[in-house]
Amino acid sequence: MRNQQTKKKSLSVKDLWTLAMAIVGAVAIVQELRKPPEERTWHGKVADLVPYDLRKPTMERFRDTYWNPDGPLVSSKAWGVGWAPNLAAVKRLFSA
Repeated sequence: MRNQQTKKKSLSVKDLWTLAMAIVGAVAIVQELRKPPEERTWHGKVADLVPYDLRKPTMERFRDTYWNPDGPLVSSKAWGVGWAPNLAAVKRLFSA
């Protein structure tokens, strides 16, 4: 019984990634709220590295993100923080 009580739960890589993206998301919100209201775009990058888009999602942005035959393999998410796979580019890569 004592062994079970003293055992510490270690964080998995997935847990650490989720925590990191949550922190980046919070930083993105603070970054936008520091701007005057008329300058807030609700999309951009945190530290010129991690993309975010907190605008209301649209089908056009989802299509451009996840199925863009002319786009890069990975792009910023249609909504949220981080990157997303472009499935059309993945298909193009494997069919070449």
